[in-house]
Amino acid sequence: MPADPRRDAVLERLDPELARALADFPLEVDPGDYFDDPEVLRMLRSSPDILAMSGAPPATDGRVVAENRMVDGPTGPGALGLRIYRPTAATSALPAVVFSHGGAFIIGNPYQDEHRCRTFAAEAECVVVSVDWRHAPEHPFPAGVEDAYGAFVWTVSHAGELGVDEDRVAVGGASSGGAFAAASALMARDRGAPMPVMQVLVYPVIDDRQDTPSMLEFDAAPLWTRGATARMWELYLGPGGGEANPYAAPGRATDLGGLPPAYVMAAELDPLRDEAIAYARRLLQAGVPTELHCFAGACHGFDTVAPTTALARRAITEQVGALRRGFAARRS
Repeated sequence: MPADPRRDAVLERLDPELARALADFPLEVDPGDYFDDPEVLRMLRSSPDILAMSGAPPATDGRVVAENRMVDGPTGPGALGLRIYRPTAATSALPAVVFSHGGAFIIGNPYQDEHRCRTFAAEAECVVVSVDWRHAPEHPFPAGVEDAYGAFVWTVSHAGELGVDEDRVAVGGASSGGAFAAASALMARDRGAPMPVMQVLVYPVIDDRQDTPSMLEFDAAPLWTRGATARMWELYLGPGGGEANPYAAPGRATDLGGLPPAYVMAAELDPLRDEAIAYARRLLQAGVPTELHCFAGACHGFDTVAPTTALARRAITEQVGALRRGFAARRS
């Protein structure tokens, strides 16, 4: 993107520490420009060095171990990649969260949320199952969401092997991963599967209509834009995708009743802000216990790309607290 006064106006409203942390990011480039570059896509999908974008993992002092596994998934035996984090001091069955990283349905891999997942495992004292979902456009909807839901079903059905309490398995995700988490809860309800104990939705992609005030106001915001949103939906829904169904865009669901409790986090300066807030409001209206927090001075992806800033630490600490409360409520 060339110099844009709209983007500059948003940058002036960022939390000062976050703004300094983003100083080295190519904010003049629209993220959507990466989606049609095969070389960049390969790097952003497969390289463990993607971790470098978000700093070093937290100092969990050997309290967490991680392993990569291939398990049975929607496309067949041994076809679904997972990165599993476990507290080393576990002595009994633990709760778990099946977490889907972000990436506009198109890019990314579990390593980009290494900081968050290790923190969840250590501080929420749970197993974290991070999903290496299939990417659009090669694998358009419903591939990615079926992977995320498949990982949830696999985790519940293999709870004994994992040392997990099958009654305390949550779903969570950031950005497009938040869409997967919300849709996984809908799918569990609709398919008569065990229900997640809760859903943690971090600045989630929720609605394909792109008509909210925040989508219009922050169309040139840092790290995420309205143009990237439009291209994301085109690639995810595939040729002739038309209107998304609720498993692609949970905001399209007409009935949110019977879903598990939710924690929804939005960022003030994010084009996706208002659709996340609207979804939280609708969950509440449907009788679903829901917490909503909109972080002032934050842009989309802030706690992924700059997790050591005070604002991001506060956000991740709050997500840990939501998980702990959700796990404790089911245990009691």
